[in-house]
Amino acid sequence: MQVFAFPKETLPGEKRCALLPANVKAYKLSGAQVKIESGLGDPIHVSDDEYRAAGAEIVFGRLALLQSADVIISVHKLPSVELALLSNSEKTLISFLDPFNDVDYLQALERNNITSISMEMVPRISRCQKMDALSSQASLAGYVMTMKAASQLPSILPMMMTPSGTIKPAKVFVIGAGVAGLQAIATAKRLGATVTAFDTRTVVAEQVQSLGGKFLEIDLGETGETNQGYAKALTPLQMDIQRQAQAKCIADSDIVITTAQLFGRKPPVLIEQETIALMKPGSIIVDMAAESGGNVEGSIAGEDVCLHGVTIIGQGNWSNDVAKDASHMYANNIQHFISDCWCKDAKALKINLSDEVLKSCVITHQGKIVSEMLLSLQKKAVA
Repeated sequence: MQVFAFPKETLPGEKRCALLPANVKAYKLSGAQVKIESGLGDPIHVSDDEYRAAGAEIVFGRLALLQSADVIISVHKLPSVELALLSNSEKTLISFLDPFNDVDYLQALERNNITSISMEMVPRISRCQKMDALSSQASLAGYVMTMKAASQLPSILPMMMTPSGTIKPAKVFVIGAGVAGLQAIATAKRLGATVTAFDTRTVVAEQVQSLGGKFLEIDLGETGETNQGYAKALTPLQMDIQRQAQAKCIADSDIVITTAQLFGRKPPVLIEQETIALMKPGSIIVDMAAESGGNVEGSIAGEDVCLHGVTIIGQGNWSNDVAKDASHMYANNIQHFISDCWCKDAKALKINLSDEVLKSCVITHQGKIVSEMLLSLQKKAVA
């Protein structure tokens, strides 16, 4: 019987967790033993007693929890200093690993012979829809970004008939119509704003329009998306065309939300300071990509800044603001993932690197990096 361990998150301010009591029951039925660090659900008001009633064992010492586990599951990766405590114990870690931006951490995983699974690397195929934690959290991010912008805008979003006259609806421009962008569009429309959106993938125009938004047409020539559904990187010329063509729409908007992120690469700068200067004082920009480099010139990760009278929100970790639902979604994504690669006979997680899902998301195994995408990037960096 494998032991699944769920430690508390160590990132300052993080309120999400990777397990709810309903998931405990499912894991127990499959034949796993579930242990949690005491206080795991406190930030979202789920008590130890609720986990215990569902069948989980409550552990009060973090070290004892980690060392007793076969599979350790969390939202964020374990701190590097804890990896050495797990050395050569054939343990499996499952979390968001951010494998493209922390080479030292990958080396520590190799050195300590830890099998690691990165949830952001789960492929976007029909089989994996229920496991797609990245999309789950991005959907919540789209909602949170819109609500944050609305709360800081010095005017209302909907049209309103008042005794003093009619207030026009606010104008919202969303750049990037992926999961987060589409949710931002839908939320802004529900709040009564007029919404325009742009994406380099013209195939999403119908989705934007179905949510009540207007799709901004910009002729960039040949663009497209990867086989995982992500936007392909534009050429420098295409980037210039996009920035110039959307400048008028940005200047005319009360709220601009940028959601353009390139998987495994630095996000493109979509809004430069000269464009920000064209916006009305009091306008709001939300930069979803601020933590990974930013779509907006001048945005700062984790902060709100004011440039030319425009507030640029670069908070990051957006879904943490709705931690209860975010935990519910992430915990279910994890449960579906484990169910998909669970060996019923052995009652254990089976790491089969010929499986198309595990082939994509297993990062390290048996003391080495096995992710083909990461190995390919390493070869390019050396060349």
